[in-house]
Amino acid sequence: MQDYIQKRVLEVCAYILETKSTVRQAATVFKVSKSTVHKDLTERLPTLNKKMANKVRAVLELNKSERHLRGGEATRKKYKEIG
Repeated sequence: MQDYIQKRVLEVCAYILETKSTVRQAATVFKVSKSTVHKDLTERLPTLNKKMANKVRAVLELNKSERHLRGGEATRKKYKEIG
């Protein structure tokens, strides 16, 4: 793995652990696609740091379990602004 990829993986990992942000939010901050962030966290990070990978996996699982709530809130906000 190239050095700049390793650096990005660790930076994204630290950001997600610190802010508990979603993959989409992290992708926006680091100006990469959400697919890249997801691959970094699920495939590349475990080869670099197993312990951090487990912590990130817990955050990703939490975000996934709350996903339906976030979508409902976004829809509610959208229609509140329109009406």
